[in-house]
Amino acid sequence: MNKIAFVFPGQGSQSAGMGKSFYDSFAAAREVYDEANDLLGYDLKKLSFEGPQAELDKTENTQPALLTASIAALRVLNDNVKITPECLAGHSLGEYTALVAAGALDFSDAVKLVHLRGRFMQESVPFGTGKMCAVLGLDIDTVKAICASASSGAATVVPANINSPEQIVISGHSAAVDLAAGLAKERGAKRVIPLQVSAPSHSPLMESAARKLDEELKKIDFREPSAPVVTNVEAETIKDRSEIRTLLTRQLTNPVRWVDIIRKMKRDGVDAIIEIGPNKVLTGLVKRIEKEMNTFNLSEAGDLDRIAGELQKA
Repeated sequence: MNKIAFVFPGQGSQSAGMGKSFYDSFAAAREVYDEANDLLGYDLKKLSFEGPQAELDKTENTQPALLTASIAALRVLNDNVKITPECLAGHSLGEYTALVAAGALDFSDAVKLVHLRGRFMQESVPFGTGKMCAVLGLDIDTVKAICASASSGAATVVPANINSPEQIVISGHSAAVDLAAGLAKERGAKRVIPLQVSAPSHSPLMESAARKLDEELKKIDFREPSAPVVTNVEAETIKDRSEIRTLLTRQLTNPVRWVDIIRKMKRDGVDAIIEIGPNKVLTGLVKRIEKEMNTFNLSEAGDLDRIAGELQKA
């Protein structure tokens, strides 16, 4: 393994207890959680470690909790295993974690930003107005055509997360998503799974949230990334720090191009990817996109020795 990329998870990877093994074992992780608690003004640590899950699943809590868990794991990795990533990326929310990891965004700014991001997303549509579904077994061109057929002037549905060649999440108005789900089944989808989310991410319904977020992003002093960050919107590396605000704003209403991100990494010579943060969602997606890619996951403190051992063998 010559070139290693870091990737960071987004919403859907959260679970009560995440991050606790790092907190219990490493001072660096404790410092991250203590800082997050101070910045947010509530006990994010307790919510992350103990739940309740329903409260943790609220978007404005999920986002800072996942970012904090991933940065805590990253700090522990950096302290114990010397790896210089060839590039970095994050899935939706995880892009903020990638920017922190690359030194383009301070953790203190990021944790407050994603808390607001989650709140803006939740406030952007009344409960029940929007919906998201995962469509399994159809390619992106078919899903795009289905979404176009299911959309009307009053209700819109779009591809939101292009997670693998045959796993695509759709998002939009509930009625249009339901119609698209039915059409997908008619076109031969293996499964159509409604997602338990509180906001229809990466769809036009997020326009008001994007405007509010853009105002907050204008207050942030972004720096040049120390390593290339491959963005959700373009599936290309950030060329200049002046692009970051616009890309993060556009991210809310544009699809996550995860397939293109992983394929770009492969073209650029990356032969191993470490998912840093709770659970193994992205690790599974990477294997569906590039089967030969070496993958590692750092979600628990016990994973650290295994990663170190595998890298020493390589």
